[in-house]
Formats: sequence, structure tokens, C-alpha cells
Amino acid sequence: MKFLLRLLGLIDAFRPAEGPPPQRLLPFFAWSLQGAGRGLTVAGAAAALGGIADVASAILLGMVVDAITGSGPGGLWPDHAPLIAGFVLFFLVVRPLIFGFSAASSSVIIGPNILPLVLSRLHRWTMGHAAEFFDNDFAGRIAQKQMQTARAVTDVATDLVNTVAFALASVIGAALFLVSVDAVGGALLLLWLAAYLALIRYFLPRIRTRSAARASARAVITGQVVDTITNIRTVKLFAHSEHEDRAALGAMAGFRERALDFGVVSTSFRFSLMALAGVLPVLLIGSSVLLWQRGLASAGDIAAAGTIALRLSQMTGWVSMSLMNLWGSIGEVEDGMKTLSPPHTLRDAPDAKVLERAEGAIAFDDVSFAYGRSEGGVDAITLHVAPGERIGLVGASGAGKSTLISLLLRLYDVEAGAVRLDGHDVRDLTQESLRRQIATVTQETAMFNRSARANIAYGAPGASEAEIFAAARAAKAHDFILAMEDSAGRRGYDAHLGERGVKLSGGQRQRIALARAFLKNAPVLVLDEATSALDSEVEAAIQDGLDRLMEGKTVLAIAHRLSTIAQMDRIIVLEDGRIIEQGTHEELLAQDGTYARFWARQSGGFFGLDAAEMEGAAE
Repeated sequence: MKFLLRLLGLIDAFRPAEGPPPQRLLPFFAWSLQGAGRGLTVAGAAAALGGIADVASAILLGMVVDAITGSGPGGLWPDHAPLIAGFVLFFLVVRPLIFGFSAASSSVIIGPNILPLVLSRLHRWTMGHAAEFFDNDFAGRIAQKQMQTARAVTDVATDLVNTVAFALASVIGAALFLVSVDAVGGALLLLWLAAYLALIRYFLPRIRTRSAARASARAVITGQVVDTITNIRTVKLFAHSEHEDRAALGAMAGFRERALDFGVVSTSFRFSLMALAGVLPVLLIGSSVLLWQRGLASAGDIAAAGTIALRLSQMTGWVSMSLMNLWGSIGEVEDGMKTLSPPHTLRDAPDAKVLERAEGAIAFDDVSFAYGRSEGGVDAITLHVAPGERIGLVGASGAGKSTLISLLLRLYDVEAGAVRLDGHDVRDLTQESLRRQIATVTQETAMFNRSARANIAYGAPGASEAEIFAAARAAKAHDFILAMEDSAGRRGYDAHLGERGVKLSGGQRQRIALARAFLKNAPVLVLDEATSALDSEVEAAIQDGLDRLMEGKTVLAIAHRLSTIAQMDRIIVLEDGRIIEQGTHEELLAQDGTYARFWARQSGGFFGLDAAEMEGAAE
């Protein structure tokens, strides 16, 4: 057991990689397997010992055959006792130990370590991508690419150790033996090996290309299916099951075509190699028999050559399958590498500062950002917010409210100007320390399929039970959480919320999100329609809690219902990415401008708005 634990410890399965993943194949493999060299070397040496043991088995067999043919029945043991004892010891003790060590190396060194090593590195790198990376792809496809690439790198490492090292040791050992006995046999083996390598060189690049195409098509299926399942309520509400079925079948048809292409080339490869494998025993045994007829080889030499030839011939099928899988895995690695390894577009500066606790002063200095387009976003915005000041943001859809919040959180980098927190350009702060200063509650509240306790504690992972309960009570979530029970029978704070919190109503999700913000207790609070899913009675009930949550904090609040921000210290009205009005509620009403028009049309909700104006008042 201690020996196995030592083998397991040869590779640190969660060691971070140094630097970003390269976008070329061999450097990408080196990046993925950094730190695993010692373990892979031991596993490769164990596999090579197995290949040598195979050849040694044939040689020992030949020696015993020669001993039998050269001695009478009564003289075998007295004349050849050391040979017979060595033969028995080798097959009963040495050979099992060698192959046991080889199996342990594969099952203990490679199996449990390489997949988590590669997957953890890919996952860390993927999480570091900007929000735009995830906006432009399917969540299911990205997850599929991570698993596919990690598994494929693991398969390549396993095949290189278990197959290539074993086969090379077997072939080299066989060639050396045959040359010592029969130079012609050795030459024939080398000629056969050249033909074998030529076939491999012809087929494997084609297998690699078709495997990459098959992997890409498989990921498309995963992305399509996950997208449908994630939005299953919308599918059912719009009665579009047949539409989604056709989309899935289209993706599956594409995969079927790519799989068929792969199947055709792999079948051709297997048939060609097996045909070539049949040639080897004929050549080696035939040449040994000819030498025996001329008195240049013994019966033991024929037995050894025949055993080696049959073993290599049998091994050809196994090696060809392993090589086909290896090249197929390389194709999958290439496909995943293209998706996952692009450089991060949003990086911390090399000397980025860690901000411990902000005062909460926010400044947008002549900020422009249009998502890389010629219009949209915000244009030349200058806005200074004092520590502890509460700001309301109002404007039509596309006016730039959410863009300002995204720039403050540094989900994107400004295209012009600067966003500052406590005088620090947010680009000069680490992203993690910046976002720790800001608690955010959005209209589309994200929930993990974890317990209610874990979802609330996400705001402060080290929080105590009492602190979690206090935050839930402040958000008016405690009572409904206690009444919850999930399908596994877990109750109260242990009940799981379902994927994206689907087991909760919109109002319940927002109250848990508010509890999370209470617990985080960050100096800056962003409320993006934080109470939009609450009815008026619940909103009134938690208003005292919200007031306590906002106390002493810098607050940026986006609201559709203007009544929810009427008490803010200042209200900013945006239109087409520019500030057109600002002031207190009373000052803006006195101006009788855009804000006053919105207010006049509202009575707690959107009463009296026509369709166009409702869209303009509600982003």
C-alpha cells in the first residue's frame, strides 16, 4: 500500500501551470503535462520493462527447447537445473512483478492524476476569460471542450506509455535477438517495420483530421442539447418541442456524417495493418526454418523466432488500435485547444494592486465604450460619486445604464477615458480585489444548484450559521427557506434550489440574492432592478432591510419603477449613452424634462404607458 501511495504522489494532480496555454500542439501538450514528467518516466520505464520481458519470455522458451532436444529424458534436470529453475522463477515471479508494476504505473500514476491535472488547468484558464468569451458560445459546448481536451490529453499520455514504450521495447529487443541469430531475419523484420511505419504515416494524419471534425460535431450536439434543456420552460411555453427536436437532429446528423468519415478511414487502416501483420510470421519463421535446414539455427531458435513473430503480429492489432486512438485523441486536443486556449482579452496588469477595503469613491472620467461598434454603449460620460452617496440611474433601453455598471466591475475595459475607484484606475487593480469591493444584485438573479445555505454564503464563504440566518431575515427570505423541501428530501437551508434556481419564484430568487449581498457587506452596492420581481407588499416589507443594506455604502441603483429610487441622493438620466439630466427627485421634477415625463406616466408601475414608452422606461 505504501508503495502505491508513493506512486500516486509522483504527480501533483492540481499543480497550476506556468504561463498561458500555447496555441501550437506540442507546446500545448508540454503546458498541459508540466510537472508530470517524473511520473510519466516511471510509467514509461515500467511499460518498456514489460516489452523486454515479452522478448525475454521467447528467448527463454527457445533455450528450454534447445535443452530438451539436446538432452535425454533423464538428463534434462541434472544437466540444465539452473536454466529450468530460472525459467520457472521468471514466469512465476519476475514476469508477474514486472507486469504488475506496469499495471500499477498506469492505474495509479497516470489514471487518477493526469485528467484532473489537465482539467484543472483548462478550467482555471477558461474561468479567466472575459464575460464576452462566454457570451459568444454555448455553456455546454465550453464544458464539453474542457472535458474532451483533458480526457484526450490523458489518453495520449496513457497510449504513449502503455503502447509506444511497450511496443518499442518489444521491437528493439526482438530485432537485437534476431540479428544475433539470423541477420536475414533481422533485416526482414526491419523491412516489415518500415512498411508498417509507412502505413501509419499515411493513415494517421487522416485519422487525426477526421477525429477533430468528429469531436467538433459532438460538441455542437452538447451545446444544442444543453441550450434547449437550460431554456426548457421557454420551449414548453412556446410549444416548440418539434422545433428543438429538429435542431438537435440536425446537429446529430452532422455528427453522424463526421463519425462515418472517421469510421471509413479507421476501418481501412485496421484492415491494411492486419493484412501486413500476417506477413511477419511467414517471413521470420520461414527464414529460421531455412537456416535450420542449413544447420545454422537450432530448434530453439525457430521456437524463439516463431514466438516473437506471433507476438509481434498479435501486437500489431493492439498497437494499431492504440495508435488510431492516440491520433484521434490528438485531433480532439487540437479541436479543444482552438476553443479554450485563446489569450485572455481582460488581464490584470503585471503590477496590479490588491485593494483591501475601498472607501467607495467612484469616478467615470470622460468614459466611452461601444462594445467595439460604432454606436451604442456610452459616450464621453463624466460622473463622480462620493463615498456613501446613493445614485439612481434612469434611462431607456440601450441608454447605457448597464454598460456603466459593467465598466465599473471591469467586465469590459473602456475604449476611452478611465473608471476609478478611490482614485485607482480599475485597470490598475486586480479584478478579484476590485469585485470584492462591490456587491451586486441584478434583475436576472443567478443561483447555483446547491443548497440555500451555500447560495447565500456565496457572498461571504466563511460566514457563520447565525450570520447567514440574519442576512436571510433581513432579506425576508428566512421563512420561505424554512418551508422548502427538494426532491431528495432535504429541507430548509439544506434544500437545493435546482439549476439556475428554477425551483424558486422570481421574487424568492431575488430575496436570496439580496441576502447574499447583505452577507457580502461590500462598500459599494449595485442594484440592477434588484426588487423588480417582488410584489409591492414584499418590497415594502424589505425596504427597511434595504435601507440598512445601503447605509454607509456607495450605491448605484438601476430601477424601472421610479418610486424605488425617488429617495436617492442624486438621479442620473441617460439617453443614447450620454447624461442628459441629473439632480434630486424634486429638482428633476422641477426641470419638467425626460425624468418628469417618466414620473408623470408612472404610478408605482408602468400605469398609463403605451408600448413604445414602456420599452423606453424599462431597461
